Amino acid sequence: MSELMTPALAGAAAGLGVAMPMGAMSVLLLQEAMRHRRTAMAAATGIAAVDLGYAALATAVGPWVAAHISPVEAWVRLASAAILLAIAAHGLAGARPKYAVPPAPGADGPGAAAGTSGAARTATGLRPARTFARYAALTAVNPTTALYFAALTTAQGATLGSGPAGAAFLVGVGAASLLWQQALVALGALTGARISATARVWTFRLGYGLVAAYAVKIALPLP
Repeated sequence: MSELMTPALAGAAAGLGVAMPMGAMSVLLLQEAMRHRRTAMAAATGIAAVDLGYAALATAVGPWVAAHISPVEAWVRLASAAILLAIAAHGLAGARPKYAVPPAPGADGPGAAAGTSGAARTATGLRPARTFARYAALTAVNPTTALYFAALTTAQGATLGSGPAGAAFLVGVGAASLLWQQALVALGALTGARISATARVWTFRLGYGLVAAYAVKIALPLP
């Protein structure tokens, strides 16, 4: 059991790294929760399902790729680390207080985001199954999530090569992502208020900080 704890914790860190930064999907999820908690829970599950799906695909392919490039394994780890660092740097560069959660759709004010409000109006009131599908589709079109897990799993191919280790990693990813998304739902449903710009900036910093830490971990030892 102890040998599965390490990949499970690694998966949890990976899941939080991709889920914590509060982007457009988090804004939509919070707005959904302020109106219909039941459909918001379905939406959160849809987002987490896509994170898990991308992680599962990458975990299935990553070890195979790693096994066929073992002569240059150290350089592949370095390239993967560079990709992760680029993702983290791009995310941290966008961590500005301007990313305030807009008010409820229909409310006037300078903080309203037209595109996000319109999307939230469309999502509000849908049945849970349809809301799940909608949010899953919106999350799936983000290529950064796929690239993130591809870089992680390719660099850790040997570690995730066994079935139990890969499964433990996926459990960690799915559980961490789902718990974070459901926490946002609870926050939106209970407070019904805006998340401060400062709080959002710190979610970016913590989430992308995890990504950067992961990059350093898989880069060492250097070739």
